[in-house]
Amino acid sequence: MPEDVNTDLDWLTEEMVSSYDVEPRTRRIGETFLPDRSTIVEILEQLRHLLFPGFFGHKRLTKQNVRYHVGSRLVRVAQDLSEQITHCICSDRECEECDSPEVCRGRADEIARDFLSRLPTMRSALALDAQAAYDGDPAARSIDEVIYCYPGFYAVTVYRIAHELLDLGVPLMPRIMSEHAHSATGTDIHPGASIGRSVFVDHATGVIIGETTEIGNNVKIYQGVTLGALSFPKDGRGRAIKGLKRHPTIEDNVTIYANATILGGETVIGRGATINGNIFVTQSVSAETTVGAERPELKVKSKTS
Repeated sequence: MPEDVNTDLDWLTEEMVSSYDVEPRTRRIGETFLPDRSTIVEILEQLRHLLFPGFFGHKRLTKQNVRYHVGSRLVRVAQDLSEQITHCICSDRECEECDSPEVCRGRADEIARDFLSRLPTMRSALALDAQAAYDGDPAARSIDEVIYCYPGFYAVTVYRIAHELLDLGVPLMPRIMSEHAHSATGTDIHPGASIGRSVFVDHATGVIIGETTEIGNNVKIYQGVTLGALSFPKDGRGRAIKGLKRHPTIEDNVTIYANATILGGETVIGRGATINGNIFVTQSVSAETTVGAERPELKVKSKTS
């Protein structure tokens, strides 16, 4: 390599290392490893194998081999999950060469066991979600098609997994999972949102459901819907105050059509209401009502006149 190139590389190396000290917020030197994103995505796939046996993978399941299949996958996912939760806990505690690795690992093992014990309940919830998608979409040919193909159902599946991990106090991992689903489906569901049974996210693309959103049972949401914050209260330093209820409450049996926007922590959409498409809502809506706008006047002109 020419000498001038080596000189340039030496200079650039010094500049880069110096910049790490100038801007320490964007570095991790001398700290424990962050969790591995690719492993967490693989954990999601392993969990889908357990939640929907026979749908994914290349192994034909029978009554004779299903018990072995489930047991071996549980062992693998428990190990991987515990290891990644350990990294999440150490990262959150800002451990440097973790001062109490047995404590972090013991807590991670406990969380992994508690989470896996919730899988049967998650299966029940997801079965209702799949049925809601099949019942609500005339294009759906079967529940198998919903589970195997529908991006909205995949996003809801990842949400239910991530929500349970967040409920168990796991830092970072739930957001990694939800942002993976976001990038894969175009649906952004914060794992902190509260979502009831039999939810159907149709078409999925562009749906945003914020952290403090509360959604009841039997709710149908179409593409492009935003359930977001109206404003962000600031503290004395001008930073958004965290932990406040910022997103709307959607009660049971509500339908929200495409590209509707509903904002605000005090906004409640009453039971059985319908929100028409392209509507901007920032105030509460009574139960059993329909919210729409006046039909725009269309002007059609001949191209030849």
